[in-house]
Amino acid sequence: MDIFVARIMSTAVKTVTPDTLVEDAAATMLENDIGSVVVVNEENHPEGILTTTDFVQIVAERKPKDRTPVSAYMSTDVITASAQDPIDEIAEQMIEHGIHHIPVTNESEGLIGIITTTDLTAYLSDTQIANV
Repeated sequence: MDIFVARIMSTAVKTVTPDTLVEDAAATMLENDIGSVVVVNEENHPEGILTTTDFVQIVAERKPKDRTPVSAYMSTDVITASAQDPIDEIAEQMIEHGIHHIPVTNESEGLIGIITTTDLTAYLSDTQIANV
């Protein structure tokens, strides 16, 4: 039985725009205890993603964080998923590309959610417990 992204994705996705300052994006991530923010355009379509991993580079480069937009550091080769994608395919993409967050989109609304390695782990954990 295939399990689809829609079943386990998080829908409370935090977003920023390309011109959001790095400092503000970091505050959003800390306040919400999340590992990424999706960078969206005016139509709510992902243009990039900024993750906790990106902050290693930000700190190392020591640019003024209060004047640096997220567009300077966001990953722009964003892999997205649809709500109907099987989770095993998404897990394979995460492993293949070494990523931990995949925005979930549809054509009419743009960004509708995000699926993370944490979501996959929680699902697998719940499945294993249920089968014990």
